[in-house]
Amino acid sequence: MTHLAQTFFLRPGAAPVQYIKEPLLQAYGVELAIKRDDMLHPVVSGNKWRKLKYNLLAAREQGYRTLLSFGGAYSNHIHALAGVGKQLDFTTIGVIRGESFVTDNSTLSYASSCGMSLHFVDRATYRRRGDADYLAELQQGFGHCYMLPEGGSNELAVLGVAELWQEVEEVFDYVYTAAGTGATAAGVISAAPAVTEVRVIAVLKGAGFLRQEIAGYLNNTVETADWQLFDEYHFGGYAHLTPQLVAFMDRFEALHQIPLEPVYTAKMLYALYDQVRSGLIPAGSRVLAIHTGGLQGRAGMELALQRLRKHPKYGYG
Repeated sequence: MTHLAQTFFLRPGAAPVQYIKEPLLQAYGVELAIKRDDMLHPVVSGNKWRKLKYNLLAAREQGYRTLLSFGGAYSNHIHALAGVGKQLDFTTIGVIRGESFVTDNSTLSYASSCGMSLHFVDRATYRRRGDADYLAELQQGFGHCYMLPEGGSNELAVLGVAELWQEVEEVFDYVYTAAGTGATAAGVISAAPAVTEVRVIAVLKGAGFLRQEIAGYLNNTVETADWQLFDEYHFGGYAHLTPQLVAFMDRFEALHQIPLEPVYTAKMLYALYDQVRSGLIPAGSRVLAIHTGGLQGRAGMELALQRLRKHPKYGYG
């Protein structure tokens, strides 16, 4: 482990717990705080910083100089891996689902500027990203690579996410986090206080499979907090937006000056507010929401956001 790697993953106080107040929450008797993991690092923020930490330290300790991983054209993980690879002097390779013409988007342009080599594959090939024979082909083609799964999601990622509890001094009744692959949720659940219920908001359509994914990550954990998965707040699917979701996000940002992105954090907070209003969060509850970062992905969605702000159904309340 080099001093550079050690220093990169030491950012004490960078992700504070920020309390927010507004009449709606006060009317329902709910106290809300946001764990500002979006502030962890200007490039590698939120859960990506935590999920990469022990993977990159392991790669360095095992003598790897090249990192290879998988993602879509707007992947927060690919963006983060390229950035940290440049800062820690790793060669990086991204296996990207889609065609090479998408390199002009902000995510892949940034990845290329950091020196990441982009390898584009069709959807059928991309679906093989977990197959041992395909991974062996990639190792043969690209050489000695430390391979990270899509989203950086593995047991080391869960270990890194769990550390966020070392930065939370108070006890909460409920904790909310968004979920795409389940590793972040598993990390939050694995180290949450026993008195806390973790509520996982799936951002994918048809995400019932995440119950099994999360349980698999927790398989070796002796005891965990209670948790529930809610899969009805996907707004049509991953990266799908509606006028109501955008209106909620705009309202929240205007009130609290906390930036959100519509794929994960806005959906998670929308679900939280919906459950406050429906009584699923009882009066007197203390709630913590995990801001998982991902703000870089918003740049590629601005045109869609502007269009939805003009929609007749734009509005929240």
